[in-house]
Amino acid sequence: MSSALARQMPPVQHAKVNGIDMAYYEVGPRGKGVPIVFCHGFPELAFSWRHQLKACEAAGVWAIAPDQRGYGLTSRPDAVTDYDLEHLTGDLVGLLDHVGADKAVFCGHDWGGLIVWMMPLMHPTRTAGVIGLNTPFMQRQPMDPIALMRMALGEDMYIVWFQKPGEADKALGADVDKTIRFFMRKAEAMATAPDAPTASALDPQGKAPEGQSTFAFRELLAQWDKSDTHGQLLNADELAAFVESFEATGFTGGINWYRNFTRNWERSADLPTRIDNLPCLMVMAELDAVLPPSAADGMEDRIGDLEKVLIKGSGHWTQQEKPDEVNRILLDWMARRFPA
Repeated sequence: MSSALARQMPPVQHAKVNGIDMAYYEVGPRGKGVPIVFCHGFPELAFSWRHQLKACEAAGVWAIAPDQRGYGLTSRPDAVTDYDLEHLTGDLVGLLDHVGADKAVFCGHDWGGLIVWMMPLMHPTRTAGVIGLNTPFMQRQPMDPIALMRMALGEDMYIVWFQKPGEADKALGADVDKTIRFFMRKAEAMATAPDAPTASALDPQGKAPEGQSTFAFRELLAQWDKSDTHGQLLNADELAAFVESFEATGFTGGINWYRNFTRNWERSADLPTRIDNLPCLMVMAELDAVLPPSAADGMEDRIGDLEKVLIKGSGHWTQQEKPDEVNRILLDWMARRFPA
């Protein structure tokens, strides 16, 4: 565990789940009430939820944040297929078994949002509720999403580029400090937003919205001067936690999640298309360029019990950029929907 992480997080714990060793951080009274499980995105860690863990601990709420498969102190299997939705959701079920929880509220941001919206579809008996942070519950695309993105946004679109073995891994890992600084910026500093977990920038017919970036950030990363401190999100100790972690692991584990888009699409054809009889919360960020509030339009037609809240002035890294607002919204919703 990096020294920067150790200074800023609760003691790390480990669980043997679903064929891997999963590192996780836990606060609050285990076994009391329904836990909330925080699921991070790319390129992130359980550390991304540090503010929420502190707030939950102070409020007496049982909360857990894992380093997910391929990240941080958790195992990084070699096979690309070991990072599909079946494995990623299965890891969370195994974590519940480990801590003795029948069900949990799953809260996810970025890629983690996609995972948590799959939990009631793939593991309904283990899901008490869902909170999507920036990432909405989306309709299944009418064709292979990689083919859609390639057709609408070109070969340089970052998710398409991620499909090429080794290329993005090498580019992002060449200067980890620069890569993390490039990603972890506030909305006003971002010329483009290369952090979307899905093809949410496309409508269901695969059309790119007018004025939308092509997300070809390879050249932007190469050309960006990391001495530019405008809009930097992290302080020195927070930056060190991310940099030390990704210098130790590289980015391949996280990128492998993207390399399962086609596989996930193929294997999801028979999943339910609605979420009913389950409390859900959608938290939107006003300035998220790739997962804007409009991406959540129509969710009410696919979810029977849904609340939506907008956080103004926030870009993509909402739980880190506006932690007090996120904490207030989450704890209020948990208190109302899952009272002690």
